[in-house]
Amino acid sequence: MLEAAAIGVPHELKGEAIVVFVVLRPGHEGTDALALDIAKVIAEKLGRPLRPETVRFVTDLPKTRNAKILRRVIRGAYLGHSDLGDLSSLENPAAVETIRNSSP
Repeated sequence: MLEAAAIGVPHELKGEAIVVFVVLRPGHEGTDALALDIAKVIAEKLGRPLRPETVRFVTDLPKTRNAKILRRVIRGAYLGHSDLGDLSSLENPAAVETIRNSSP
């Protein structure tokens, strides 16, 4: 894994669930087995309540020019919000579309 970001999304029963977006190192492929392994490790290290509902593999995460991951943009894109706020500091706008396309 190269980098990852976790967001909270609405959930009918829990109130909020965790979705993790993972960028893999070159040459590695995101599989269902790997997603389960990542969720298992998170649950072991941080506790079962923090086990992600979903692990999504993406090629890039939206970041500022200073390499800060914009979680509010990830959450808005994943939930299908049309207004994501000010994106002028976004270094890689294509990452937003990748996340939009991975939403349920």
